[in-house]
Amino acid sequence: MLTRDARVNALIGTGHFLSHFYQLCLPPIFLVWQREFGVSFADLGLAPVVMSIMAAALQTPYGFLIDRYGARTFLIVNTVVMSLAIALMGFATAYWQIVVLATISGAANAVYHPADYAILTGSIAKERLGRAFAIHTFTGNAGMALAPPLVAVLLILVGWRGALMIVGLLGLPVAAAILWQSRILHDHVGGAKKTSGGLTVRGLLTDRTLVLFFLFYLLGSMASGGIQAWLITVLNQVKGIELALASTALTAYMVGASSGVLIGGWTVDHFRTHVGVVVAGLTAFSAALILLIALMPVVGAVAVALMFVSGTAMGASRTPRDIMLSEAAPPADIAKVFGFVSAGLPLGAALTPVPFGYLMDHGGGNWVLVAIAAILAASILCVGSARASAKAAAAQTT
Repeated sequence: MLTRDARVNALIGTGHFLSHFYQLCLPPIFLVWQREFGVSFADLGLAPVVMSIMAAALQTPYGFLIDRYGARTFLIVNTVVMSLAIALMGFATAYWQIVVLATISGAANAVYHPADYAILTGSIAKERLGRAFAIHTFTGNAGMALAPPLVAVLLILVGWRGALMIVGLLGLPVAAAILWQSRILHDHVGGAKKTSGGLTVRGLLTDRTLVLFFLFYLLGSMASGGIQAWLITVLNQVKGIELALASTALTAYMVGASSGVLIGGWTVDHFRTHVGVVVAGLTAFSAALILLIALMPVVGAVAVALMFVSGTAMGASRTPRDIMLSEAAPPADIAKVFGFVSAGLPLGAALTPVPFGYLMDHGGGNWVLVAIAAILAASILCVGSARASAKAAAAQTT
């Protein structure tokens, strides 16, 4: 028999897995769609772009709704809508229909961060919350990692229509399980909250602490987006590392980041009073290793090892970061705070690939990793200021 905490983590983690899985289930089908519908590569990029834009843009509005009415109903309904939109793509007769369904799926996908963090915060004891947050992040990473190979296999076995129908319908039993076990999923919404105002949109956008946290999430995602987009090219073209080892270095970074999340969850549960130091130190260490690769001559095996350690440090800083935000957020506004701040993640990932590509085009490839390290250093200033601002605000209210 699973403990109550284990069931909560399993339910929320499985939904989060699907949320990220669906974000990367379309690219493996691009070449088939190009032949099927006669569209350009630019057109093909439109579906995942609108999915990401909707997921980012609606997180904060969903946060306000969840803080007002509770998370469970929104989570169940949106899981069904998100999944059915993917499944219905299997019936598409024109590419514009896929774009419309991607928009619907992305809009439903936006509910996960505000709803999940509201439920985890209300359902898991504080002394185990770090590990719960870590499992939540890890399952999302696992969804992104497994989507391309699983869809590629289904593409071979049942074709693109069958593949989308199968993966889309996976969401229905997940929604049913959340509904069946909804009595164990608690959030912060109660009678007292419904009569209180809470944070307004203006208050959210002008709160110094939350804006600084938003910038910290944004800058960290900008750095990660730059690494994912350009590390292989930089190591191969600038550092002269063979392509196979350069690709392995990126894989090592991603594996390290995913495993580091779990380490960070355990760490923050045992060293909660030093969470700010942990986040700043791990981020600085990761940035230093990236800067070392940028400035020093390194062979392929050394680059792989350094990127693994850098990714592990970065991943280990993510759960303490989320705990810091949950502690800084007003308890009655946890969903809108996480919705607003975590919107910086998809936005940040979209900001750096193009300008870093410009650097590569104009002979500045050796500056890409330097810029990534500088972005991480700037993020440390933001999180330090956010931590200080949160403590000052707490002192004023006591």
